[in-house]
Amino acid sequence: MRPFAYERAATAEEALARCDEETRYLGGGTNLVDLMRLGVERPARLVDVTRLPHDRIEERSSGALRIGAAVRNSDLTAHPAVRRHHPMLVQAVLSGASGQIRNQATVGGNLLQRTRCSYFQDITKPCNKREPGTGCPAIDGEHHNLAILGHSESCVATHPSDMAVALAALDATVLTRGRGGERAIPLADFHRLPGSHPERDTTLEPGELVTAVEVPPLAMPSRYRKVRERASFAFALVSIAAAADVRDGVVRDCRIALGGVAHRPWRARRAEDHLRGRPLTRENLAGAADQELAAAHPLRDNAYKLRLARNLIVRTLLELGERA
Repeated sequence: MRPFAYERAATAEEALARCDEETRYLGGGTNLVDLMRLGVERPARLVDVTRLPHDRIEERSSGALRIGAAVRNSDLTAHPAVRRHHPMLVQAVLSGASGQIRNQATVGGNLLQRTRCSYFQDITKPCNKREPGTGCPAIDGEHHNLAILGHSESCVATHPSDMAVALAALDATVLTRGRGGERAIPLADFHRLPGSHPERDTTLEPGELVTAVEVPPLAMPSRYRKVRERASFAFALVSIAAAADVRDGVVRDCRIALGGVAHRPWRARRAEDHLRGRPLTRENLAGAADQELAAAHPLRDNAYKLRLARNLIVRTLLELGERA
């Protein structure tokens, strides 16, 4: 591990002033420190932002929630307002890691965690995400758990966060602060597809600090489901965050986001559009899934994700319809 300096910021202004190209913000550190040990991340300085006043969850009169970026994942899942209004978000976070990691990890850090692609984490291998221009060996190599949607010739990695998938379905907004002031970024626009610049995971500007996430109220039943290779502490092969408003057997509104299939949480808007106004039947759900997955380009060893994603959409939405 490269030697580094450690500093603690007392204010957001102080954190921004100390940040440069060789500086990283330190929250829980559950992903960053691992990458530093592997040699993937080599910052000259860490600026600890855990003491900033971003560790609260506030409930608005509208029913919306403002979740500070420094809120620990365990505190998020235990908060009464989150459990009452957004069980899907609680289910996603609880499926994402061990209790020890949730006690340490923060909301902001969860959104910013980087891919678990084995080539990205192995500094002896080429990787466009780690070293632009070196190639993507995963395309012809080990890729059974990598992307089937939105990938490019430069990168087929997937985003690992469970929380982000739920927040995508909830139409959350990420609040940030940078040298140019404050921004509100819809979560759908926060993470990037790889294109020709897979080294950029998000639309954040250099040094921009995530301060909070705002989650609007949701007036329909919701569910998070995750398929993985073992029962716990594993990243999603495919996951789904879904909500549905079903009245008299007809889908009035729905939200669907998929995880484990793309470089960012994948909002399934084609499937949503196909379902609205239609009866909630297995046939219509399968048709909606097929509409969404028509854009997929599976690789040699991950075409099984198409069937997984299709089955998850059908099963999860049927269960939500039964609850309605």
